[in-house]
Amino acid sequence: MRNRHFYLCRVQFLGFRYSGWQKQPGQKTIEGMLIKTLKYILPQRRLKILGAGRTDAKVSALNAAFTLILDGEPIGELNDFVQELNINLPPDIRVLDISTSSREFNIIQDSKQKEYHYFFSFSKKFHPFCAPFMANFMFPLDIDKMKQCSTAFQGTHSFHNYTANKTSKKSFIRTVQTCSLEINSQLKANFFPETSYVLKIKSKGFGRYQVRMIMGALLLVGEGKLSLTDIKQSLIQGNALKISKIAPGSGLLLNDLSFDQ
Repeated sequence: MRNRHFYLCRVQFLGFRYSGWQKQPGQKTIEGMLIKTLKYILPQRRLKILGAGRTDAKVSALNAAFTLILDGEPIGELNDFVQELNINLPPDIRVLDISTSSREFNIIQDSKQKEYHYFFSFSKKFHPFCAPFMANFMFPLDIDKMKQCSTAFQGTHSFHNYTANKTSKKSFIRTVQTCSLEINSQLKANFFPETSYVLKIKSKGFGRYQVRMIMGALLLVGEGKLSLTDIKQSLIQGNALKISKIAPGSGLLLNDLSFDQ
């Protein structure tokens, strides 16, 4: 049996210039950049990483995680290793912490809760510097109706209308602990719009594009194209509602991630 070591790594990244998390041929990805850097500082070592999820292109994270599996000798001083990683990583990726883990820990199945935030402004064109952090919609929105409808996603529902992978045999039943739309007081900069907004949503797990499609449905509510009744019915198994909007990835942020262990 190989001498194998397991580590849980916490990481932040600004996803605006990346094609998502997952390593892809010919594409710049978060996973690809991490592997490239790890192999540079651990030459001739056999290693692989497993992410807690696959964020889409342009999606960012404040507290993401991955498992590092390393053959051979263990890492020496973990704090020094974090420092060396950060020196060699690009400025839009930062490793926060590395701790020893175990073979039994499953970074996907042992996920306890994920919290996503979706930041946006509307009506007026925002400053170009805002683009990596939030989405901008150049049409009027009824924010009060969007706030009212956002809470309808709380609870246990069928999210079959809120996934891009409708042919999957996996269950679409998921439980959303909280879902609310608020004025943004979390991200601030002098070039941000005077008022911006954030959709906050928590669940054990999300389907592909689920948060972006929920945001898309709320945008349709804000435009007057969907009602609270439409949203509630869309969460009933068998009801077919085509969500014609998928909100851009650039507004989405993985805010936090916790595990059972």
